[in-house]
Amino acid sequence: MNAPGKTEVEAPYVLRGDRDGVATLTMNRGDRMNPLSSAMLSALQRELDALAKDASARVVVLAGAGKHFCAGHDLKEMRGHPDKAWQKSLFEQCSKMMLSLVRLPQPVIARVQGVAVAAGCQLVSMCDLAVASDESRFALPGIKSGIFCTTPGVGVARNLARKHALEMLFTGDLIDAKTALAWGLVNRVVPPGELDTELGRLAQKILAHSGAVVKMGKQFFYGQVERGLADAYSLASEGMACNMMLEDAAEGIDAFLGKRSPVWHGK
Repeated sequence: MNAPGKTEVEAPYVLRGDRDGVATLTMNRGDRMNPLSSAMLSALQRELDALAKDASARVVVLAGAGKHFCAGHDLKEMRGHPDKAWQKSLFEQCSKMMLSLVRLPQPVIARVQGVAVAAGCQLVSMCDLAVASDESRFALPGIKSGIFCTTPGVGVARNLARKHALEMLFTGDLIDAKTALAWGLVNRVVPPGELDTELGRLAQKILAHSGAVVKMGKQFFYGQVERGLADAYSLASEGMACNMMLEDAAEGIDAFLGKRSPVWHGK
């Protein structure tokens, strides 16, 4: 029992673990399916802001504690704030965090188990890559509760073909991991017991390359992908020219021509 006047210390909303260049952020409300409450969003934002300045972390894994990845926004919290200003502030906070995933220098891999629905599905879509358990399920179910998943649709529609995204938005139905893979929402689907092994394998493939090139490549990829064709090529050409100025570009070419393994310098 707590002493008079003292309260139990609340567990952190997000846990961070680091190992061999891989930083894992784990949403730590598994008993509630890791809802994206305002507190959870704030905790994620703090961790992402710190990672953006951390050269020791070269790959980021985003995970959820417990049986499920993320159930989306905290509907109970949302119902407790009926004014539009609070609601708009929440969605702006969420949008900022989602964009931080894209702007993070490091590649971000979602580790998905159980369900990833509504803003949880959005979270998967905004990660650069995703590895899912074959038991995982995905949905944009807001329509069933009178809420169109407009903000989740932003990320999902940039992963899926338009008609697949609209099917999820209009029906709210769950899709299985195999369908999510076929539709382009995730990169890998494996049995639950192989999830971490596959994540490690994918992370190691990224870690084997120049960190400086990966960082620059991610930045220019997202810069060009939303542009028209001519503007995209213009920006991509600038990106290639900048890339060729890197020490690791010279090293990589020399290693290829010399038929040896490159020794990367950039982080």
